Amino acid sequence: MSERAEAHHQHRDVTGGWLRPSVFGAMDGLVSNFALIAGVAGGTGEAGVIALAGVAGLAAGAFSMAGGEYVSVASQRELALREIEVEARELASHPDDELAELTRSFTDRGVEPALAGEVARQLSRDPEQALELHTRGELGVTPDDLPKPKVAAVSSFLSFGVGALLPLLPYLFGAVELWVSAVVSCTALFGAGALASTVTARSWWYSGLRQLIVGVVAAGLTFALGNAIGGVSL
Repeated sequence: MSERAEAHHQHRDVTGGWLRPSVFGAMDGLVSNFALIAGVAGGTGEAGVIALAGVAGLAAGAFSMAGGEYVSVASQRELALREIEVEARELASHPDDELAELTRSFTDRGVEPALAGEVARQLSRDPEQALELHTRGELGVTPDDLPKPKVAAVSSFLSFGVGALLPLLPYLFGAVELWVSAVVSCTALFGAGALASTVTARSWWYSGLRQLIVGVVAAGLTFALGNAIGGVSL
């Protein structure tokens, strides 16, 4: 029974372009806007000013995250495509050398030389399959599974916006004291960390507590800075 389960187990998708920017965007939005709101609240008691700062932080951060992710992932994709083109030209102009290279990759893994050569020849009959094998082995990527800049940008924009909205919500609904936003933010920080544990090897409580500590430290230091500059305490 255990052997059958072992043979048919499934893995989560770890190559998609949406997971990392979504998780990072939500965490970054929550921490950065909570810290921004705390910093402004440390310098002024005017709820309208604090809310305005939170809205500006949400908008600026979301656009910055989306733009940064788009450029970063696009550059990564363009570099991979250029190297894939180089490999395709090598396969076309030096097929024997590339066949020998693929054969060596199999023998290096313990396959007998004669069998490795035969497998390499059979796999190399299909140019697309040969290109995929070489790029995966040499570059760690496949032509049909490259990161998508638009997916990363949209994921970052939406996730950052959601994260940044949470500490701002109390002020939008009429709250005038920082502690209300702090309670919402701390709850969200722990919840976001715990949720992230579903795609990692960490326990929910460890991941949640770690994220909570990071957010509280950032907000506390920013509040202290704002308080020192503004001279206004809660």
